Amino acid sequence: MNKDDKLLLLKLPNKVLPIIEEYRKEKLKQHDFIFPELKKANVKSDKDILAKTKTANKKFNKYLETIAEKAEINKKLTMQIARHTFGNISGDKIPIQMLQKLYRHFSITTTINYQSNFMHKDRDDALDKVIDF
Repeated sequence: MNKDDKLLLLKLPNKVLPIIEEYRKEKLKQHDFIFPELKKANVKSDKDILAKTKTANKKFNKYLETIAEKAEINKKLTMQIARHTFGNISGDKIPIQMLQKLYRHFSITTTINYQSNFMHKDRDDALDKVIDF
């Protein structure tokens, strides 16, 4: 379950499947979680699942920090930065209603406000019309 108690299923890109398969090898039971951070989660407790998810998020952020150091990236990398990067890349390529679903925002206004940080094409096109005579 996610933050708004709706089951969320997303297609996994083919590039991700080999990674998932590595984790799947560690599954003990058919209905077991794939990722080790959630294996000991009490599935009947939303609070426990949220706590384990937060712990996993912190762990992944540490991994991203290590990757950034090794890759000599001088910017902070976190799961939240990844979310913002998605927002920036998706820009005007994905309809706002679909972005709302992907972000799991209750209100379309939230999505519009969030995306307004990344959507610059209209402004850029308007400036080009003036500057490019």
